[in-house]
Amino acid sequence: MGAVGESYRKFRHTQSYDAVVIGSGIGGLGVAALLASEAGKRVLVLERHTVAGGFTHTFSRKGWEWDTGLHYVGGMHEENGLLRRIFDRVTEHRLDWQPTGDIVDRIVVGTRRFEYRAGLDRWRQRMLADFPAEESAIDSFLELVGDARNRSMGFFGEKAVPAPIAFVFGWAMRRGFLRHSDRILGEVLDTLTDDAMLKAVLAAQYGDHGMPPAQASFAMHAMVFAHYLEGAAYPIGGSAAIAEAIAPTIESAGGRIVVGAQVDKILIAENRVTGVRMADGRDILCPVVISDVGIPNTAGRLLPEGTPGRQRLLEAAQAAGRSVGHCCLHIGLEKTAEDLGLPMANLWIYPGPDHDANLQRFKSDPTAPLPLVFISFPSAKDPDFERRHPGRATIEVTTFAPYERFSRWQDQPAGRRDEAYVEMKKDLSDRLLQTLYQHVPQVEGEVAFHDLSTPLTTRWFCNYEKGEVYGLNHGPARFRQRALKPKTPIKGLWLTGQDACTAGIAGALLGGVLSASAILGRNLLKTISAG
Repeated sequence: MGAVGESYRKFRHTQSYDAVVIGSGIGGLGVAALLASEAGKRVLVLERHTVAGGFTHTFSRKGWEWDTGLHYVGGMHEENGLLRRIFDRVTEHRLDWQPTGDIVDRIVVGTRRFEYRAGLDRWRQRMLADFPAEESAIDSFLELVGDARNRSMGFFGEKAVPAPIAFVFGWAMRRGFLRHSDRILGEVLDTLTDDAMLKAVLAAQYGDHGMPPAQASFAMHAMVFAHYLEGAAYPIGGSAAIAEAIAPTIESAGGRIVVGAQVDKILIAENRVTGVRMADGRDILCPVVISDVGIPNTAGRLLPEGTPGRQRLLEAAQAAGRSVGHCCLHIGLEKTAEDLGLPMANLWIYPGPDHDANLQRFKSDPTAPLPLVFISFPSAKDPDFERRHPGRATIEVTTFAPYERFSRWQDQPAGRRDEAYVEMKKDLSDRLLQTLYQHVPQVEGEVAFHDLSTPLTTRWFCNYEKGEVYGLNHGPARFRQRALKPKTPIKGLWLTGQDACTAGIAGALLGGVLSASAILGRNLLKTISAG
């Protein structure tokens, strides 16, 4: 795959644009592609990093390549499924997907092992084999998940409809979903069963949204669970193939993607957007600005103080709160995934069934058992990896990491932090490696390279102040914030990505669809669903 976008140092602003998008995550690229393909809009995408794609970009060290945020995507198994249709629309069918097999996730809780099988019936039968006395609880869980998923379409669709329609019908579109989003995941599980292990297994994917059962909105967990229930897939060519496939759609209408482009300020005149000011002082004038960098960055850093509506956005972000930080150990091996027998299924590893206690113990004591370890095998999922990196394989091992534990080093330059930081990284790396060797023993002695990212890495590259990997939290308060939608109180300023919808690849891309729908005044979800 080639590099996406052109360097800002070489960028010459010689034409006018219909819209400027700040940030090139999947939400930013998605809205830009839809504005281009559905309305012929010329869209300029500005990315502060040297690589486009946000959490879908990849990076390389010493000849290995890793993802930064994508590990698997659900809903891609059916070409007529909504998410697959959205991807096909924004990429114009330039992106292919590899199913990750019959087992989506393997879950280890203490000494017990479980499997999330692809397909509702196969998942249910596997759960019944492990919990034969819990049929009622399992079926009730599936029923609640299905209802939350079905009602989510009205909730998120309301965010994109014109204001008069939302005023009249919005309450009806929201209320069914809010009945689920107002509930706490742990409390719902408590009503279904007294089996602590079953509750742990049903909540095992909480790492995909970042909140443990006692804090997470049931609706968010239900959407994540439903997203992967029928199976998962991986982009052939790695996650960087996504931006590579979307870029021509944007460019075909006269748009551009520019990297190394730091936006300093959103320009406002009489409560209307007039463009953006770059860090080098250059102004790019435009009547529409779409932010894919989250509300804390948009309102807290880019909007001038005193801008009407700015405070409302900040209050919504504060009410939701910031999500968790994480560390990821990127591992390189000098054998292929086939040689090492690496699986496509992910591993979720927990020290015991009480997810909340595990996490709280680790927050209080850094020497406590790691509350969650997630292991992904990207080179095993991607059939093109061997062509790009012959004779090699990669693994990613991730755990939660409180930002406060790293904040003392936040002002030290990346790559030159002091010895104490280096020692902390070494200790965490060793612990993650030992967990890997325990559960994937065939790789012990085969690791040729490893490097650990921390919340400070996320802060540096993604500009999230507290290294929050999922943006805003996904507790019940988030879904009550009416400001978390594409349209903002400032005319011409729109939100896209996860703050317009939810976190994750699918959530952020859907945020792009909602944003494009709101801007164009058209229901693109309906258009795309109809083919």
